[in-house]
Amino acid sequence: MNYRNAFMAMLIRDLRIAFRQRAEIMLPVIFFVVVVSLFPLAISPDPAVLKTIGPGVIWVAALLSVLMSLQNLFRSDFDDGAIEQILLSPYPGALLVLARVLAQWCVTGLPLILISPLLGLLLHLDFHIIKVLFVSLLLGVPYLSMVGAIGVALTVGLRQAGALLSLLVLPLYVPVLIFGSNAVVSAAKDMSYNGQLLWLSALLVIATTLGPFVISSALKVSCSYR
Repeated sequence: MNYRNAFMAMLIRDLRIAFRQRAEIMLPVIFFVVVVSLFPLAISPDPAVLKTIGPGVIWVAALLSVLMSLQNLFRSDFDDGAIEQILLSPYPGALLVLARVLAQWCVTGLPLILISPLLGLLLHLDFHIIKVLFVSLLLGVPYLSMVGAIGVALTVGLRQAGALLSLLVLPLYVPVLIFGSNAVVSAAKDMSYNGQLLWLSALLVIATTLGPFVISSALKVSCSYR
């Protein structure tokens, strides 16, 4: 089996496992929708107010939803010893964990991105603003998944890892949150937003290039202290 086939086999395996747990993969999406929907009720239904706070609300809700979905990313494989088999396979560990993160993004991150235009309409955002919101999330959510996976790999061996995971990854999420929400705000003010989108693209390239190697190394460290 070549590297491409190994990657696809890992991706298909993880997608099958994820779709067997439909309730679990739907929780982050439901959380995303509920959090955004509560803001018009809690603050004000005034369209002017919602247009102002909308970009930040959607981005924060997406960030928290991704963080929620990552809690058990490697937990089951770590508990049953599958992680050791993945790391000891003749294929690069970085390639296989990349397939795992991609599968997780497909079942949780992608639905968040696809549903964001509807939530933008709920918050009375204009069409051109929703378009920028969609593009910013398309660039930012994969970064959130990749960086979050690094934190999960470092804490997978701990029993109470949720709080520590948040402390590890939230500081790394701040730049994407700033650039993503600011791009949408700039679009709402008819200002240039290309710079923010370019920064998001650069961060995504860096995370996708280096992240799998860091995740693989972090999993090896976690397995060594089992």
